[in-house]
Amino acid sequence: MVCICFLVDQRRTKRNMKPVAATCSRCGSSAKVADIETSTRFCKIPFHWKSRKAIVCTFCGATLKSYA
Repeated sequence: MVCICFLVDQRRTKRNMKPVAATCSRCGSSAKVADIETSTRFCKIPFHWKSRKAIVCTFCGATLKSYA
């Protein structure tokens, strides 16, 4: 019996963070709006990218609201 396993991973990067008039509901810290890029890789070769905007807490990193 042969078992072949492939590595699939997903990376998220935050770009262009701008301050917004909001506070985090979890920790009470300030929040920023950020462009978030998600790239999915299959055996170290990227094959899918997705970009979205989200409001992110600057202290705990929680995503408060996400936009398509």
